[in-house]
Amino acid sequence: MATAPLTQTTGRRKRSVARASLRPGTGQFSINGKALDVYFPTAASRMVVTEALTVTETTESYDVSASIHGGGISGQAGALRMAIARSLLELDPESRGTLKSAGLLTRDSRKKESKKYGLKKARKAPQFTKR
Repeated sequence: MATAPLTQTTGRRKRSVARASLRPGTGQFSINGKALDVYFPTAASRMVVTEALTVTETTESYDVSASIHGGGISGQAGALRMAIARSLLELDPESRGTLKSAGLLTRDSRKKESKKYGLKKARKAPQFTKR
Protein backbone atom coordinates (compact mmCIF):
# COMPACT_ATOMS: atom_id res chain seq x y z
CA MET A 1 0.00 0.00 0.00
CA ALA A 2 1.25 3.50 -0.86
CA THR A 3 2.18 5.88 1.93
CA ALA A 4 -0.20 8.66 2.86
CA PRO A 5 0.49 11.98 1.11
CA LEU A 6 2.19 14.78 2.99
CA THR A 7 -0.08 17.38 1.41
CA GLN A 8 -3.05 17.54 -0.93
CA THR A 9 -3.79 20.80 -2.71
CA THR A 10 -5.89 22.11 -5.57
CA GLY A 11 -4.84 24.32 -8.46
CA ARG A 12 -7.05 25.88 -11.12
CA ARG A 13 -6.52 27.57 -14.48
CA LYS A 14 -9.07 28.36 -17.20
CA ARG A 15 -11.51 25.39 -16.98
CA SER A 16 -8.98 22.92 -15.52
CA VAL A 17 -8.86 21.68 -11.95
CA ALA A 18 -5.87 19.73 -10.65
CA ARG A 19 -5.60 17.94 -7.31
CA ALA A 20 -2.00 17.12 -6.45
CA SER A 21 -0.59 15.13 -3.54
CA LEU A 22 3.09 15.13 -2.65
CA ARG A 23 4.94 12.27 -0.97
CA PRO A 24 8.62 11.96 -0.13
CA GLY A 25 10.29 10.12 -2.99
CA THR A 26 12.55 10.33 -6.02
CA GLY A 27 10.73 12.74 -8.34
CA GLN A 28 8.20 10.38 -9.97
CA PHE A 29 5.02 11.83 -11.50
CA SER A 30 1.68 10.04 -11.82
CA ILE A 31 -1.00 12.10 -13.55
CA ASN A 32 -4.38 10.37 -13.95
CA GLY A 33 -2.44 7.10 -13.70
CA LYS A 34 0.03 8.02 -16.45
CA ALA A 35 3.66 9.15 -16.39
CA LEU A 36 4.53 12.84 -16.88
CA ASP A 37 6.03 12.42 -20.38
CA VAL A 38 3.02 10.35 -21.51
CA TYR A 39 0.37 12.76 -20.19
CA PHE A 40 2.21 15.94 -21.30
CA PRO A 41 4.04 15.02 -24.54
CA THR A 42 5.44 18.51 -25.23
CA ALA A 43 8.56 19.75 -23.45
CA ALA A 44 6.99 23.17 -22.84
CA SER A 45 4.07 21.80 -20.82
CA ARG A 46 6.41 19.48 -18.86
CA MET A 47 8.59 22.49 -18.04
CA VAL A 48 5.51 24.41 -16.80
CA VAL A 49 4.48 21.49 -14.56
CA THR A 50 7.92 21.04 -12.97
CA GLU A 51 8.63 24.77 -12.60
CA ALA A 52 7.69 24.96 -8.91
CA LEU A 53 9.96 22.02 -8.08
CA THR A 54 12.93 23.44 -10.01
CA VAL A 55 12.55 26.91 -8.45
CA THR A 56 12.68 25.43 -4.94
CA GLU A 57 15.34 22.84 -5.98
CA THR A 58 13.27 19.87 -4.79
CA THR A 59 12.90 17.93 -8.08
CA GLU A 60 14.22 14.66 -6.62
CA SER A 61 12.69 15.09 -3.15
CA TYR A 62 9.00 14.41 -3.78
CA ASP A 63 6.77 12.09 -5.79
CA VAL A 64 3.73 13.81 -7.27
CA SER A 65 0.44 12.06 -7.95
CA ALA A 66 -2.31 14.17 -9.45
CA SER A 67 -5.77 13.96 -10.91
CA ILE A 68 -6.72 16.58 -13.49
CA HIS A 69 -9.98 17.20 -15.28
CA GLY A 70 -11.43 19.86 -17.56
CA GLY A 71 -9.83 22.27 -19.99
CA GLY A 72 -7.00 21.64 -22.42
CA ILE A 73 -3.32 20.79 -22.22
CA SER A 74 -2.06 24.28 -21.37
CA GLY A 75 -4.74 24.92 -18.74
CA GLN A 76 -4.12 21.54 -17.12
CA ALA A 77 -0.37 22.17 -16.98
CA GLY A 78 -0.94 25.56 -15.34
CA ALA A 79 -3.41 24.10 -12.85
CA LEU A 80 -0.99 21.34 -11.86
CA ARG A 81 1.85 23.87 -11.51
CA MET A 82 -0.24 25.88 -9.05
CA ALA A 83 -1.26 22.78 -7.08
CA ILE A 84 2.39 21.68 -6.73
CA ALA A 85 3.44 25.20 -5.68
CA ARG A 86 0.74 25.28 -3.00
CA SER A 87 1.83 21.87 -1.72
CA LEU A 88 5.45 22.99 -1.50
CA LEU A 89 4.32 26.07 0.41
CA GLU A 90 2.46 23.89 2.93
CA LEU A 91 5.52 21.69 3.42
CA ASP A 92 8.02 24.56 3.71
CA PRO A 93 6.62 28.02 4.57
CA GLU A 94 10.16 29.45 4.17
CA SER A 95 9.89 28.95 0.39
CA ARG A 96 7.02 31.44 0.10
CA GLY A 97 9.26 34.30 -1.08
CA THR A 98 10.88 32.16 -3.76
CA LEU A 99 7.55 30.82 -5.08
CA LYS A 100 5.87 34.24 -4.93
CA SER A 101 8.68 36.02 -6.79
CA ALA A 102 8.46 33.35 -9.51
CA GLY A 103 4.72 34.10 -9.77
CA LEU A 104 3.64 30.55 -8.93
CA LEU A 105 1.21 31.35 -6.11
CA THR A 106 -0.94 33.81 -8.09
CA ARG A 107 -4.11 32.37 -9.63
CA ASP A 108 -4.40 33.23 -13.33
CA SER A 109 -8.06 34.26 -13.37
CA ARG A 110 -8.39 34.68 -17.15
CA LYS A 111 -11.21 32.59 -18.56
CA LYS A 112 -13.04 32.34 -21.86
CA GLU A 113 -15.43 35.24 -22.36
CA SER A 114 -19.04 34.23 -22.86
CA LYS A 115 -20.74 34.62 -26.24
CA LYS A 116 -23.11 37.58 -26.69
CA TYR A 117 -26.41 37.33 -28.55
CA GLY A 118 -26.42 38.88 -32.02
CA LEU A 119 -22.67 38.23 -32.36
CA LYS A 120 -20.81 35.27 -33.82
CA LYS A 121 -18.46 34.86 -30.83
CA ALA A 122 -17.84 36.91 -27.68
CA ARG A 123 -16.93 40.06 -29.65
CA LYS A 124 -16.90 39.15 -33.35
CA ALA A 125 -19.81 40.81 -35.13
CA PRO A 126 -21.38 39.63 -38.38
CA GLN A 127 -19.99 41.32 -41.50
CA PHE A 128 -21.52 44.74 -42.14
CA THR A 129 -23.18 45.25 -45.53
CA LYS A 130 -24.03 48.76 -46.64
CA ARG A 131 -26.49 47.81 -49.44
